[in-house]
Amino acid sequence: MDDTHEGAGRAEHSERAGRAGRWMIIAAAILWSTGGIGIKAVANGPLEVACLRSVVAAIALFAIFRPRIPRLTPAFFVTLVSYAGCLTCFVTATKWTTAANAIFIQYSGIVWVILMSPRLLGEKLRGRDLVAAVVAFGGMALFFAGEVDARGMAGNLVALLSSLFFAGIYLGLRRERDNGAEAAVCWGNVLAAAALAPFALPGIQVDMKSAAVLFFLGVFQIAVPYALFVRGIKSVPAVQASLLGMLEPVTNPVWVLLLLGERPSPQAIAGGLIVLAAVGWRTASKA
Repeated sequence: MDDTHEGAGRAEHSERAGRAGRWMIIAAAILWSTGGIGIKAVANGPLEVACLRSVVAAIALFAIFRPRIPRLTPAFFVTLVSYAGCLTCFVTATKWTTAANAIFIQYSGIVWVILMSPRLLGEKLRGRDLVAAVVAFGGMALFFAGEVDARGMAGNLVALLSSLFFAGIYLGLRRERDNGAEAAVCWGNVLAAAALAPFALPGIQVDMKSAAVLFFLGVFQIAVPYALFVRGIKSVPAVQASLLGMLEPVTNPVWVLLLLGERPSPQAIAGGLIVLAAVGWRTASKA
């Protein structure tokens, strides 16, 4: 009888932890979505923004986590490189192709998460995860309909590389959740800033308004959401986490509407509602 109650208690605790983790990832995705409106408000170019944003984010994340030195496993290095690579490739893709192309192609990385999580993480792919992911991705396709095109092929290829790094972040942070996840996001920003510095820093000038926005981007669009994400993914499987992360691109236009008054198209609204419905259904479901 005691074993039965103990088992039920563990299951209830696991479910509570999973629910809290899912809400942390949802909050992270909403904060990530402020990037578009924030970057538009900065006078500097995209590489300069990405570099300085990572500098601020690195300082904030080291202050939040004060990470201990992790075990230097292959998984840690993959996570570190994936994090820095995703930030760098996404900015480059956005410069070389349309923002819609960059976002949509990057989030195709959920396919890699679905395919690789059973093999790399030993996580069973649940039918409800697959259904929610397919429906949400269909909603994203409708959301970006008419905006994604074949032009800017070099940027599209970089965005495709970004999708691999995107998957590497989700798979790596989940795998390293008890070892080096905190250190990976801290040092990942250092690596991204160092990679971009030779292209971004020579001759850079930043006015007071841009400095304030860059501070916001570094702290509240990168550091705080990644702090939430690292904690949330401890109890949320990689496929579920990547599905919840899809809230980022569909909530981005909400900030544009609220702050700039730009209204999304009816098809974008319909696509966004489909994504929200899929994510909401999966969030409300038991693990």
